[in-house]
Amino acid sequence: MYGLTIMPARSLTEDDPLDDFARREMAFEGIAKRVYVAGAGPAVIVMSEMPGISPHVARFARWVRDAGFTVYMPSLFGRDGAVPDVKEGGVVFRQACVSAEFRTLATNQSSPVTRWLRALARAAHHECGGRGVGAIGMCFTGNFALTMMLEPSMLAPVLAQPALPLDDPAGLEIAPEEISAIRGRLEREDLTVLAYRFAGDSFCRAERFAAYAAALGDRFVGRVLPDAAANTVDLPSFTAIRVKCAHSVVTVHLIDEAGQPTIAARDEILAFFARRLRGASPDS
Repeated sequence: MYGLTIMPARSLTEDDPLDDFARREMAFEGIAKRVYVAGAGPAVIVMSEMPGISPHVARFARWVRDAGFTVYMPSLFGRDGAVPDVKEGGVVFRQACVSAEFRTLATNQSSPVTRWLRALARAAHHECGGRGVGAIGMCFTGNFALTMMLEPSMLAPVLAQPALPLDDPAGLEIAPEEISAIRGRLEREDLTVLAYRFAGDSFCRAERFAAYAAALGDRFVGRVLPDAAANTVDLPSFTAIRVKCAHSVVTVHLIDEAGQPTIAARDEILAFFARRLRGASPDS
């Protein structure tokens, strides 16, 4: 298992105050957003799944922080720190679907918010130094880490159950010319893209991973976890009612026990960030 410091226990069933993160307003592209920042070391951008920065997302961000990185966690939608409630989460989801920042149904188009995120990566690299920046997107934001590879400082993209576009299982939420440019960069710089999904995930199906593999070749490293590896205990109501399948690999459906496939996925992600951003071996 990847070495981590022991974090104080925090409830996953109560709203998280996020009081161990600095709250900053960061403006790019004429748009200001709140960003939660913590830690030291190379920068890693943690983008939350729908419907926002939940206690489970914050737990993952703390794992990244405690592995020796500076976490930048932008607030992109929802109520920060909230346990995902089915009613409130449904409102957030509907608002995001009509927002000009996201392209939820558009195949072969990139969400405009990715320009802001690339600027955040550039600023984070300037602040933290090191070889470059890592990023993980989850579900609604899953593909954003790939599009962020258009920013030269981005070196370690992770796609956790990328769910967009919502109405095309084989579609990719990125413009063709952008994914072509990214593949060229991956080849030139000997970089890879890590991606994760559960086998029975109805929001991120096998067709999407096949499309990524066709577009990126062996630079796309896709991991498929068995549905039986997903947590089914104390799920927030948004997940229990609106998701109804094994979906969130490193957050809600992660089983925090040694030997679990989801913990192995978490540790692989942390080792990937360490290798790309610090040149560290997996055991360092």
